[in-house]
Amino acid sequence: MISGKPLLLLTALISTAILSGCEAEPRQLRLVTPTEPVDSDIIADVADLLADSARVNVELTKEALSEVAALDAVASGEADLALVSNYLPFRDDIATIMPLYPTVLHILRSDGAGVFDVIAGREMAIFAGPEGSASRLVFQRVAERMRLDNEDYRFVTSLEDTLDIVIVFAPISPGRIDELRELNEALMDYRFASMGAVDDIGKGTNIDAAVLLNPHIRPFVIPLGTYGQMSPEATLTVAVDKILVARHDLDSAVVYDLINEVLRLRPALSARRQGAFQDLDDDFDVSRSTFIVHPGTQSYLQRDAPSVYERYSGVAEVVATIVLGLVSAIFGGMRLYKITRKNRIDTFYVRTIALQRAISEQTSDEDRQHIAGEVRDLQAKAFDLLIDEKLAADESFRIFITLSNDVLRQLGDSTAASSTGDA
Repeated sequence: MISGKPLLLLTALISTAILSGCEAEPRQLRLVTPTEPVDSDIIADVADLLADSARVNVELTKEALSEVAALDAVASGEADLALVSNYLPFRDDIATIMPLYPTVLHILRSDGAGVFDVIAGREMAIFAGPEGSASRLVFQRVAERMRLDNEDYRFVTSLEDTLDIVIVFAPISPGRIDELRELNEALMDYRFASMGAVDDIGKGTNIDAAVLLNPHIRPFVIPLGTYGQMSPEATLTVAVDKILVARHDLDSAVVYDLINEVLRLRPALSARRQGAFQDLDDDFDVSRSTFIVHPGTQSYLQRDAPSVYERYSGVAEVVATIVLGLVSAIFGGMRLYKITRKNRIDTFYVRTIALQRAISEQTSDEDRQHIAGEVRDLQAKAFDLLIDEKLAADESFRIFITLSNDVLRQLGDSTAASSTGDA
């Protein structure tokens, strides 16, 4: 049997081992590397900054996958996270964690006309990257909603062709600004084409029609001068968020910690990627997500919501007040009932004592019989009230019976004493 100092030492060692075991390692999450260089660079910055996190780390996959393939990898368990555009079709095995930054539809025209002003007599030649690219998909959805026929435009695959429109779908960043400027110098003197006046938002114009049936697309304004001479005025276009997604069954606590860490690192991310994370707020909006919202995200967004206790505390206070009032009323009623019954027995006391005081040596036999009859009447009334529960068979009642019997004995009525003395 261990005792004394060895026991204390053993206890200390066990406690140290338990505490060391409680210090959990940060959760390692695998994130699919995007195929787009700009997205890959941004997500690499996120993973690099999360490397020092005590809660969650992110490791990028060696193989870069397209967005659809990335979703398949996440759903199959080959990866935990993916960065995708918020225009992909709904899948019930994928859940949205949070939006990270917007990708903006940049549309440039050589003639300075509006976005959908068709060139008379021929199709518009549009360069929007390779087939299946995000630039093409987003433009086609907007054009379809704005009733632009396929005969009004055609896609070309080379910047060396004669172009009417150049479309770039990418986040706004200093690097992207420089790339577009270089592209503009290599081609022609292009200018940004606007989808309408900035003040048109929310007034039922073309821009509202474009986003009505595509809720994942939102209006976006490129401020004047952002791209130098290419943006001589504010340009109205659309944007689609790049969102971080996961399997729908990924641990909610891990997702909650990941959101906390990303938002904690927001200043560092903004410093590395100027302009990309300006819309990333503590209470970010997931209402436009094409996927369901992850339970961990929902827990984070509702972190300041009142608890069940707080939500119903007012009702509970009212109920408690009502119950307390009812209890007080019941006790008050019982007390009043007891007082009422005691007041009744007190009237019998008063009358009996008055009759007792009326007895003297000079009291005639006739008066004595009259007093005895009245005392017996008082006893009968008291028993009637007792039976009707208007009097309580308590000490007060017994005192009255004893007092009345004493009066009868004083009057010399022995029969009354024997008949009521044991009541």
